[in-house]
Amino acid sequence: MNPTLLNTEIQAFINNNINSEIAKLILGGTTFNDVDTKEVIEQIEAKKRSVKKLPTWFKKENIYWPNKLNIEQTSSEITAKYKSTIISGKSLIDVTGGFGVDTYYFSQHVDSVIHCEIDNKLSKIVAHNFKELEISNIKCLNESGIDALKRLDQQFDWVYVDPSRRDKTKNKVFLLTDCTPDVKIFQHLFLVYAKNVMVKTSPLLDISATLFALNHITEIYVVAVNNEVKELLWILQRDYEGDVLIKTINLQKDKNPQIYNFKLADEAINIAQYHLPLNYLYEPNSAILKAGAFNSLSYDLDVYKLHKHSHLYTSKELIDFPGRRFKIEKILPFNKKLFAKEKITKGNITTRNFPLTVAEIRKKFKIKDGGDIYLFFTTNLDEEKTIVVCSKI
Repeated sequence: MNPTLLNTEIQAFINNNINSEIAKLILGGTTFNDVDTKEVIEQIEAKKRSVKKLPTWFKKENIYWPNKLNIEQTSSEITAKYKSTIISGKSLIDVTGGFGVDTYYFSQHVDSVIHCEIDNKLSKIVAHNFKELEISNIKCLNESGIDALKRLDQQFDWVYVDPSRRDKTKNKVFLLTDCTPDVKIFQHLFLVYAKNVMVKTSPLLDISATLFALNHITEIYVVAVNNEVKELLWILQRDYEGDVLIKTINLQKDKNPQIYNFKLADEAINIAQYHLPLNYLYEPNSAILKAGAFNSLSYDLDVYKLHKHSHLYTSKELIDFPGRRFKIEKILPFNKKLFAKEKITKGNITTRNFPLTVAEIRKKFKIKDGGDIYLFFTTNLDEEKTIVVCSKI
């Protein structure tokens, strides 16, 4: 960490060149004597990546930025703020602190928080930034979180762990055993020092397989932002042996979040209802699709599935639904000549349980992207290929 980068003149240069072309800045260089151009460029690149992801940090003066890889790996503010609402208590230790975005939001719900970061430079950066952000209940430790737990030898209300998803050559990984630390190995240690453990993992992780890898799971959170799954959160509780509750949430800009919860055991015994398309069509959000709540959704909301493998739902009356809702205008057989008579040349295409890709359908039917018409190419319960023509609600 080079404190000179926080000088007023250099900070002004960084802010004035957020939208400048990096290549031109490198070629042009800087006139500052006490810092290298490379250091200044790294600050600009990292800050630029934080405009939407970390608005609190971006807007605050005198924030020191780590390398852009640290920014890429950190939680976004919207997900960090959400996960902080899950926890409460007097003490929490973040054993994989990183840039400290999650730690910052945990500190708003927990009395005392410890941030562990083994990288000396990053630990100093985070400590500086917490001071600038006027946070006084976080203690930064420059050591391994595992070592800190053993050394402190105290009880916490929570342990939070977000394993690094990069291998030694900086390639992305997502399996628990490929991440650092390996939660599968250290989960028992975490539960020795805390009653509750929150584990953040990649959205690519297979939920069913991970249920066998982790013990004492009480809840699983599938967190999506604007219909894109961003992370899975696993809540472990010491000595817990009951049913697992899966909570899905789709955080939406300028809208209330879509929330749907179900018990994993119920999904195995619930029986979905099936029907041909009625008046309305529903497409579950990505969090629900990731969680696999296919039977429970039909059972709980009293809606019909179009097919066991289609994951589209229908009803006669319009209902609130955790996903996109559509008014069915027409149902067509999958037939190029019959479709041509409808004179639909532009539409938004979705495929579910269908042999052709969206690109192949656009080419075959000569349909341009966009417009107000929504076309669902799917298979119905009679195993017929069909096109459901809809308008969005």
